Amino acid sequence: MGEGMARKMIGRRMSRREFAKAGAGAALAAVTAAAWRPAIAAPRTIKIGYVTPRTGPLAAFAEADVFVITEIRKHFAKGIRVGATSHPLEIIVKDSQSNPNRAADVAADLIVKDKVDLMLVASTPETTNPVSDQCELNEVPCISTVAPWQPWFFTRGGKPETGFNWTYHFFWGLEDIIGVFADMWNSVATNKVVAGLWPNDGDGNAWGDAKIGFPPVLAKNGYRVIDPGRYQNLTNDYSAQIAAYKRGEAEILTGVPIPPDFTTFWNQGMQQGFRPKVATVGKALLFPVAVEALGDTGNGVSSEVWWTPNHPFSSSLTKQSAMDLSQAYEAALGKQWTQPIGFAHALFEVAADVLGRTQDLKREAIRDSLAATKINSIVGPIAWGAGPVKNVSKTPLVGGQWRRGGKHKYELAVVSNNAAPGIPTQGRLEPIEYKS
Repeated sequence: MGEGMARKMIGRRMSRREFAKAGAGAALAAVTAAAWRPAIAAPRTIKIGYVTPRTGPLAAFAEADVFVITEIRKHFAKGIRVGATSHPLEIIVKDSQSNPNRAADVAADLIVKDKVDLMLVASTPETTNPVSDQCELNEVPCISTVAPWQPWFFTRGGKPETGFNWTYHFFWGLEDIIGVFADMWNSVATNKVVAGLWPNDGDGNAWGDAKIGFPPVLAKNGYRVIDPGRYQNLTNDYSAQIAAYKRGEAEILTGVPIPPDFTTFWNQGMQQGFRPKVATVGKALLFPVAVEALGDTGNGVSSEVWWTPNHPFSSSLTKQSAMDLSQAYEAALGKQWTQPIGFAHALFEVAADVLGRTQDLKREAIRDSLAATKINSIVGPIAWGAGPVKNVSKTPLVGGQWRRGGKHKYELAVVSNNAAPGIPTQGRLEPIEYKS
């Protein structure tokens, strides 16, 4: 309807024909305007892949997964921030079944079929390494944890001068755990003869390595190491190892067996008269369920400690303290807290921080944001660039001993904090007392 016609109509009643003509013109104008209006696309879903060993002999490492994933999904129920935009979040969980080949396969599926934007992976080199390798090959940003950094980095062919382009890791290293173990052992009078129980896997080969592992460092500090060689995981007869330790009169036991293997070894050792004053063992003695499996002989065994309710850190996501998160876990599941709670949660802290700082959902942009990470998490500060190598950020490590009594059958007491004085202790390491 033209301007002149509109003016003529002012002050008089429209006829039906005029009214219909005017209405048709207005409708046409509205349709034309709608056709030229730019479409506003809904924010696309962000996909995060998450791989851990939920079944198999390494399943204790993933015991906290259901709790952590449930809480993270609640936290991001209304979306996750990417720059200035909130996007729906989908977390796709995969089980490696404690098998490196399976870990590689599910990672490939997440990358190729699910087209994840970011990969998270945790727990031992048998899980972290194949997943990280798939991400490096396919140029997908990946964050990994819960594996000492040397077997994660060097076993994958990492070179300190160049590092990797797409895969980043946070955890402690062999230099840290050797220092923590030696500090604990200094509290007990022994003959400084150490029995090494190292399997033929990523951790065992690194820990027992003659150049970067335990043997050269312990030798420099006056210890004699008895190393009968590597054994296959899920071995059911440790008579040869036990005999070698007894012949060498070892009073200290160390190693890095998987949880079910240590139970088998320890029970056979008790039967065959191998009773060391100190048993400080990585991996196998991290979890309450693993120590309880030893029965009464679990009292006094010791291990590395990466995280406890008393760690002085808080979540950048939920603002919960380590104690808050532990208590929430115990209340929700009715079971004792376990160390992986903190690191599983921290993976999502880093993921949220990375996505919140990126201005673009292209993988290269997410990767660049990941490399620039600098946050205070529930497991401590995480930042790449100042670590031992390009792609590694180290987290604090202390030592602990399992002791009978308290709220649960065994409680983990921190007994060495030389490497991390801000984490409180509950005494010093004591020799194991065996029942006759």
